[in-house]
Amino acid sequence: MRKSIDTKAVIEEILEDFENRFKLAHIERIPKRTAKLSSFPENINSKLVNVLKESGIKSLYSHQSQAIKEVSNGNNTVVVTPTASGKTLCYNIPVLNSIIKDPDTRALYLFPTKALSQDQVKALERLIVPLGIDIKTYTYDGDTPTSVRKRLRTYGNIIITNPDMLHTGILPHHTRWLGFFTKLKFIVIDEIHTYRGLFGSHMANVLKRLDRICKFYNSYPIYICSSATIANPKELAEKLTDKEFVLIDDNGAPSGEKWFIFWNPPRVAETIERRRSPLLEAKEIGKKLIEAGVQTIFFTRTRVSAEILGTYLKQGVDLQLANRIKSYRAGYLPIERRKIEKQLFSGEIMGVVSTTALELGIDIGELDSSILVGYPGSISSTWQQAGRAGRGEDFALAVLVASDNPIEQFLMHNPMYFFGNPVESAIIDPENIYILVNHIKCADFEIPFKDGERFGNIDILPYLKYLEDKKILRHVGEKWHWTSESYPAEDISLRSTSSDSYVIQDRTNNHEVVGYIDADTAFELIHPGAIYLHQSQQYGVENLDIDKKIATVAPVNVDYYTMDVTKIKLNVLTIDKKDDSGKYQKVYGDVKVTSTVTAYNKFKFYTNEIVGGNKLKLPSQLIHTNSTWICIKPSLLERSVIAGGKTKDVLKASAILLENVVPLYILCDRKDVRTHWELKDEINELPTIYFYDYVPGGMGLSEKLYDILPDIFNATLKLIKGCDCANGCPSCIGPIYGKMGNLIKQSTEYLLSELIK
Repeated sequence: MRKSIDTKAVIEEILEDFENRFKLAHIERIPKRTAKLSSFPENINSKLVNVLKESGIKSLYSHQSQAIKEVSNGNNTVVVTPTASGKTLCYNIPVLNSIIKDPDTRALYLFPTKALSQDQVKALERLIVPLGIDIKTYTYDGDTPTSVRKRLRTYGNIIITNPDMLHTGILPHHTRWLGFFTKLKFIVIDEIHTYRGLFGSHMANVLKRLDRICKFYNSYPIYICSSATIANPKELAEKLTDKEFVLIDDNGAPSGEKWFIFWNPPRVAETIERRRSPLLEAKEIGKKLIEAGVQTIFFTRTRVSAEILGTYLKQGVDLQLANRIKSYRAGYLPIERRKIEKQLFSGEIMGVVSTTALELGIDIGELDSSILVGYPGSISSTWQQAGRAGRGEDFALAVLVASDNPIEQFLMHNPMYFFGNPVESAIIDPENIYILVNHIKCADFEIPFKDGERFGNIDILPYLKYLEDKKILRHVGEKWHWTSESYPAEDISLRSTSSDSYVIQDRTNNHEVVGYIDADTAFELIHPGAIYLHQSQQYGVENLDIDKKIATVAPVNVDYYTMDVTKIKLNVLTIDKKDDSGKYQKVYGDVKVTSTVTAYNKFKFYTNEIVGGNKLKLPSQLIHTNSTWICIKPSLLERSVIAGGKTKDVLKASAILLENVVPLYILCDRKDVRTHWELKDEINELPTIYFYDYVPGGMGLSEKLYDILPDIFNATLKLIKGCDCANGCPSCIGPIYGKMGNLIKQSTEYLLSELIK
């Protein structure tokens, strides 16, 4: 359905038109890369080699050949190469080769999403069908019919599933999978870079449970992992699995020429420090690209912005082209998402606006350009999203459109921080007490623990005794037995702090289900009065039934969207580390964080001006987590403030800046580590800035900050010095402070410079 175009020539013309209006911040021209080829290993079945050659794969890339050899030698292997470099063959070839030799071979494929699982079935079928060998491959997820489940457990050579289904559908019922586990030879874990933070910490414990069950059935499978580029892939694979790995990271795949542009929107006006909306900028360049036949994917930071940009794009083109533009995000019904994926692959859709939901390697065809609206939060994710364009050896474009956010302005003024620095490390904390205890319960339900048994490398006796005191386990003889009739996995979500989700129902259409929202963000997005956006259709939230977890909505037509207002209260529980040797006191410990959505504001489309709002009465949400905080001497803070300024404004500006710089140094989302400031803290009575993990029990993120605070302060100081505004702006100290802006900017700069002396 796509017309043939000279993509590079079209993009050059479009960019020249935009450069006439303002100068782009940076263009990184990434040259074409030739392939490093290798022959097929001798031990690969000739029939499989012939099928590969007939499909166009005449030889292997060097990293594919190396990975296949390591797996053939029985080594756990992790392959780390860029998007579209053929990592799939690194595990499909050795698995299929083993099944051809021994039809009883079993393999378990784990993908972080259902969409990736279903995509992999298609890739396998393209190899299996021409082989003419009866290799049974099944997808096992919540949509798998009951009539098929028994057959796949008994006969399936390759079972493709996701962590959630492994957690709730396979491990608790492992006795039904006896034949599968006794013959299990391979465990494939794709996209391991996604297993970080909360999700990764859960995943490490799920894999401990899987390994425990494998040993119970006397099977010792080889692990094959693949990942996008991160700093510590071998460490992450080993921490996830408690196994030793061989690392393959020398990429042999070719790639076409790519231009990666840092696009900094112009100021709204010479006298206004605020920059033009990145959504409007993305709409302008996106409209030009789509109209010229350049198939484009847009990535936004939030669900709301994905829907807003989708609306802007559709309103900016003719009706026929508007029908070929879609939004895509979590919360859509599965059938709707599969349809969009299929239309993208076929070229029927010319533009798709997505959250991170399409960041992973779902096969959506060879797109021409990728527009990132805002920094994704890490160098790794930025390259992953940019890599969704340019599959193959054709020319491709990637654009990062900046907002006023300080971290994005830092990158616009310091592009080599991004292009010259390695990607970040992925951090997980499998021993997070909240997560660990839940998975110990799951593991004991599956197979009762014996006295002296460890869970991975963890001594779990204290946890078993705790669960016995709570009457969850019963110690009989040498074993610890589960006491409840229900199984614990069904109450534990791997991806959020809550396993609950809210259903969104349209009152005007027989309460038809429109979508879903997880409980962690429900109060922010579907509170009474909120505007819920779905494929450019506006719904007004009429009622939120917290007990039944149902949001009732009705179609509306308004010229605004809504954003919540949340208040935070923080209390220190324990202190684990303290350092008084510097200009500030540095402390690490446990805290209690209470967050309450107290109101919402209405923002006008296109201008983003506040046009109203209302107060809300919603329950508070409470978490216990860990935090690093700094206590500043009042005399230092007062000395920083230029006459006429206020100490609270300087402390607030510093906290805003620091929070925005943190993701540059830790692989996390912006909301994973948050800041909170108190001019006179109730514990120490000092001006204090807290950095806390926004996850129950913490993820070890703020603990890492304890050791790298000087780096954070240096980067923050560089950011504020590099901002060319006169009086402070959203790109540096946050909200504009009117006539006092310049005083606060200078004061904040002075305070930060003093903290790093």
